[in-house]
Amino acid sequence: MNEWYFEYEIQFNRPGLLGDIASLLGMLRINIVSVNGVDETHRGMLVRSDETAIARFRSIVAEMEHISFTKFRVPKLRDRLAVRHGHYIARDSDEKNTFRFVRDELGILVDFLAELFKREGHCLIGVRGMPRVGKTESVVAASVCANKKWVFLSSTMIKQTVRNQLMGDEFSPNNIFILDGVVTARSTDERHTQLVREIMRLPGTKVVEHPDMFVQTGEYQLSDFNYIIELRHHDGEEITFEMLRKNDMFSSGNAFDSFNF
Repeated sequence: MNEWYFEYEIQFNRPGLLGDIASLLGMLRINIVSVNGVDETHRGMLVRSDETAIARFRSIVAEMEHISFTKFRVPKLRDRLAVRHGHYIARDSDEKNTFRFVRDELGILVDFLAELFKREGHCLIGVRGMPRVGKTESVVAASVCANKKWVFLSSTMIKQTVRNQLMGDEFSPNNIFILDGVVTARSTDERHTQLVREIMRLPGTKVVEHPDMFVQTGEYQLSDFNYIIELRHHDGEEITFEMLRKNDMFSSGNAFDSFNF
């Protein structure tokens, strides 16, 4: 038996509509895994059944007057999260690997990142956002949800930190490697630069905050990123780096606290 994602738009929201659909699924021996509204007029379902029963169900609902189905497919990650949280993750219409969140959606962002962190193999994720919007906190929380250890290569979470050495199991590809693109790009510590190169070649998950600043070093491009996350305080907020460029704390590599762990 396979899982399917079924989404329909309600044309006339009469009492008992969901019950009728659930009864139809039951008569066809299709199991309902979960169900939720994904916006004001759409409802999504995860169901489990064989292809024969699903084909019969699709042919029947296509004739129903009060609904029109909009999606019927093997569930993607966005589908599962839509059912779990009640709405879809916003996606850039031009850049399909760019996903947008606002601060009120930190819960679904953490869930989304955690699912990405659970996957094996190489994954490079960029996180855009203004200061104090919750970028680092979301990445750390997602690491906890995914039961993964996180390792900071560079950070401004507590104070500016530049790592130039890792030890022991910190090199494990099962770890989540986190770096601040601004701090790394402005660092004059060649040992830190070499460490970043080494980690970037490792299989596993790397998260780069401020990826646009990070790629200014010339060694990497935005096309190298598998996913770009944009986190804003509210819809319409412009993500700009002028404040970071003008901030004196980034004017010199000597401003960094370097640690040899």
